Amino acid sequence: MVSLSPRSVYLIMRCIALCSTLFILAGAAALGALCYLIHEPCVDFSVFTRRRTDRPSIVLDDEGVEWTRFQLDQREPVALAAIPDHLIKAFIATEDRNFYRHTGISWKGIARSMLHNIYYRRFAQGASTITQQLIRLLFFNNKKTLVRKVKEQLLALIAEQQFSKDQIMEAYLNNIYFGCGIYGVAAAAQRFWRKSLAELTIDEAALLAGIVKMPTRYCPLLNPDQAIRRRNVVLRCMHEAKYLDAAAYRDYSGRPLLVTTYDLTGSTAPHLREMIRLQLEEQCGRLMLYTGGLTIKTTINQALQTTALLQFKEHVGRLRREQQEPFDGALITIERTTGAIKALVGGYDFQESQWNRAVKARRQFGSIFKPLIYATMLERGVSLAECVVDEPLSIPDHERTWEPTNVTKRFDGPMTLARALVTSNNIIAIKTLLALGPSYVIEKARLAGITVDMQPIPSLALGCIDGTLIEAAGMFNVFANQGTYVAPHIITWIKENSGKKIWSYQPTTTSVFSWATASKIVNLLRNGVNRWSAHSGMQLNGYEATGKTGTTNDMRSCWFVGSTPTYTTAIYLGADDNRPLRGMYAVRSVFPLWVAYNNGITQPEERFSYDPTLHPLRINGITGHITSEEDSTGIEILARAHESIG
Repeated sequence: MVSLSPRSVYLIMRCIALCSTLFILAGAAALGALCYLIHEPCVDFSVFTRRRTDRPSIVLDDEGVEWTRFQLDQREPVALAAIPDHLIKAFIATEDRNFYRHTGISWKGIARSMLHNIYYRRFAQGASTITQQLIRLLFFNNKKTLVRKVKEQLLALIAEQQFSKDQIMEAYLNNIYFGCGIYGVAAAAQRFWRKSLAELTIDEAALLAGIVKMPTRYCPLLNPDQAIRRRNVVLRCMHEAKYLDAAAYRDYSGRPLLVTTYDLTGSTAPHLREMIRLQLEEQCGRLMLYTGGLTIKTTINQALQTTALLQFKEHVGRLRREQQEPFDGALITIERTTGAIKALVGGYDFQESQWNRAVKARRQFGSIFKPLIYATMLERGVSLAECVVDEPLSIPDHERTWEPTNVTKRFDGPMTLARALVTSNNIIAIKTLLALGPSYVIEKARLAGITVDMQPIPSLALGCIDGTLIEAAGMFNVFANQGTYVAPHIITWIKENSGKKIWSYQPTTTSVFSWATASKIVNLLRNGVNRWSAHSGMQLNGYEATGKTGTTNDMRSCWFVGSTPTYTTAIYLGADDNRPLRGMYAVRSVFPLWVAYNNGITQPEERFSYDPTLHPLRINGITGHITSEEDSTGIEILARAHESIG
C-alpha cells in the first residue's frame, strides 16, 4: 500500500475539484454552443470548397486620402493532388499527427491541455487539430475563450461528417495564414521563393509548416533567425514521425534560409502600418480586415509622417556614424487638443528590426518626469519663487544610504523652484517630492496616462520608472493642453463595406492640473527651449515651444518631449539592450532632431494661450525676489496678483 502525505492528498483533491468544475463549465458551454449552432444559420461550410470574393480594406489619412490598404496575397486554390507529399507531411508531423485517424477533435489532446490549464490556472494551452484550425480561421477570431473553443470543436465534428479528410486538408492548405497578408501555401511559395509548389524542397516545406503556429514571430520576412529555428523544430518532428531519416534530418537542418528579398518598407511608415494592422486585427478579426472591404479613417497626417521619417532617418544615421554605435529610438507626434497621433516612427530601419519602440519599448523617463512633480507642488499653493537649498542628501535605503548627486557633481545652495526645474536640479526635485509625499505625485501621473507600477520612493523624483514613448507624449501634453489629459489614439472610425460605421473613437479626457498650473509650467519651460535653441544655433521658425530634456543613468536613454501650440512630440534615443552610450547628451542628440522636425512641418498656431488671471514677473533665480532684465540669474514666471513673491 502506498501512503500519501496530507499535502499530496490535498493536491489530488484540488485537481479532482478543478477537473470537475472544468467539466461542468465545459458542459454548460457546450449546451450554449449547441444553442448557438441551432439559432445561428450563418455557418456556411461551402467556403471549404470555393474561393472567397475578397475586398481589400482601405486605410485613409486624416484628410480622407487613401494611405495604405490591407489585402490578401492569395493564389487560386490548388488541388491536393498538386501539393507535394512532403509539404503535407510537414504540416501533419507538426500540427496534427493523427489527422487521418481522428473525427475532428483529439480527445487525448483535450485531456492534456486541460491538465496544463489546471496547472497554470488559466487558459494557457489549446488542443487544436487541423480541422479545428481551419474552422477557427474561417469562422472565428483568435481570442482564447472556453465558449469559442467548444463552438470550434462542435463545428469541427460537423465538418468531418460533411467533408472528406482530403477536402479538409486541401481547404486548410489553401487558407492557412503565413503573415504579411499571405494566405495559402501557393501564395507563400511565390512570396518567399518565387517558386511553384512542385518546386519546394523539404526544408522549405518545413519552414512553411513552422510559420502557422505564430505567423508574426516565425514569418521569414519579419524574423529570419526565429524562422530558421522553428523550421528545424519541424524537421525534427518529421524525423520523429519517420518521414525523414537521420541523414536527411541533419542535411536539411543545416541549410541556410534563402527567401526572396521583399521590401517591407514599401509603406511610407512600416512600423506605423504594422501597429494599425495589429489594432485592426484585434478589433475586427484578421479575415474581415483582409477580405471585408472595410474603410478605416486614421489620424495620420501624411506630410508630418513623411517629414518625421526623413528627419529621424537622417539624424539618427548621422549620430550612428559619429558614435559608431547601432542605437535606435522612436518619435511620436500627437495633436495637442485631441491626442490624435499625427506621425509615428517606431525605429531606424524596419528591415533591421520590426519592433515598434514608440509603443512597446519601456525606457526610464529620467528628468522628463520632473515637471509633473513641480506642477503637483504648484497645485498645493506653493510659488515657483519659493527657495529651497541644493545640498548633500543622505537617505536611508534598506541596508545602505542613498546619496544622490546632480549631473554637475556640485551643490549650488539656495535657489528657487523655478531655477531648479529649468536647470533640472536633482536634489531639489527629490526634496520637493518628499515634501509633497510621493503618493500625490503618483496619483497625478496616473491621471496623466502613466500605467507602469510606480513605487513611492525618493528616486521617483529622478524619473526612475519605465514608461513608453506614447505615455511620455500624453503626460507632457497635459501642460500644453491647459492641464487636461487626452488619450493618444490613431483610428477615428471604421466602416463596413456597405458604408455603415461599425466603430468610432470615443475621446478619453481627464483633468490633471488647473489651467493656471499648466500655464506656469509651459511658460517656465519655454526658457529652457529658448536657451538650448540659442546655444545650438537652431532657431525655431517663428513658433513658441516648451519642452524638457531627459538623460538617464550612463546615458542609456536620451529624451526630449516638447510642445508647440498645436503638437506635442516625444523622441527618445537609446540602445535596445539598454547599454550605456558615450557622449549622448539629450541637448546635443535629441533636441536638434526635435527642432529640425518641427521646423519642417506647418505649425497652424504659433503662440500659447495662458490663464488670463496670470501675469509675467521676472524673479531672481536664487532669492526669488522680483528683479530687472539686467539680472543675469533672472527667470520669468507667471503669477497671480495676490501671490506673495520675494
